Amino acid sequence: MAFYLALDAGGTSTRCLLADEDRVLARATAGTVKLMRVSEAEATARLRSMLDEVAAAAGVSLGQVKRTCFGLAGLSIPAVRAWAAEVVSAQVAGSLELCGDEEIALDAAFRGGPGILVIAGTGSNAIGRAPDGRIHSAGGWGPILGDEGSGYWIGLEAVRAALHAQDVAPVGLAPDDPSTALLLEVQRTWSLGSAAELIELGNHRGDGRRGAPDFAALAPVVARCAEEGNELAGDILQHAGDELGDLVALVADKMGAGDGVSVAFTGSVLAHIAQVRTAMIARLMVAVPGVRVGESAIDPLEGALWRARHG
Repeated sequence: MAFYLALDAGGTSTRCLLADEDRVLARATAGTVKLMRVSEAEATARLRSMLDEVAAAAGVSLGQVKRTCFGLAGLSIPAVRAWAAEVVSAQVAGSLELCGDEEIALDAAFRGGPGILVIAGTGSNAIGRAPDGRIHSAGGWGPILGDEGSGYWIGLEAVRAALHAQDVAPVGLAPDDPSTALLLEVQRTWSLGSAAELIELGNHRGDGRRGAPDFAALAPVVARCAEEGNELAGDILQHAGDELGDLVALVADKMGAGDGVSVAFTGSVLAHIAQVRTAMIARLMVAVPGVRVGESAIDPLEGALWRARHG
């Protein structure tokens, strides 16, 4: 019997599953192994531990694996590719396919066929496969240079917009003003005692004593504030959806996609923040006539399994 290993390394977590030809035997999860976020030593320890865990749960030796598909970001960086290949090959038998995390997500949605996938989690980007098999993409430039509509972008834009509202106010704003309320929620989330502490942390770039601020962790806070009627938070989410819709439209244009192009989505923002998803779809309905958007988020790990079984 053949066994297949699928891995998906995201910005906040790493997941894997071990399967045979017909069914999934076991799953395991670990913290992120993204080398831009953790050290190589920590990433290696997490990956090895997760692989041992899934093998034990499945009752299958990793020496019995026929093929592995490992989807992770940053493969264009030689050091990332070399690290992933070395760690997995040292522990797992069989052939290994390394591919981008967006590629396995695309295959989870379309199984090698045409369509566009938009990803909005910690970061954001869109990738599409044309009917002739060519791949087109847009976005994915990271939190400083891009990632519009992502969790990081939502958190950062919310803080920026709230601070700007404080600047333009002719007099001090009341505690129930949308910008003030939003800043207070950010302070609570980050366990800060004052606006001055918020400014200090927000501009911190990370050092040996303290890491950089996690703006992506603020996205659920912004979503909750919007649900409670905070207009500023609602505007940020609307803007995020518009940005993601524009990203997909760019890919559709590159593909020369006509009416009826299919769009799938994944990532925590689009999966869990309905206002962003709704805004994105509304934008797409205007920008890409006849577009068809999936009803629920796809699981990239299923794409890695599909590639492992059909590689």
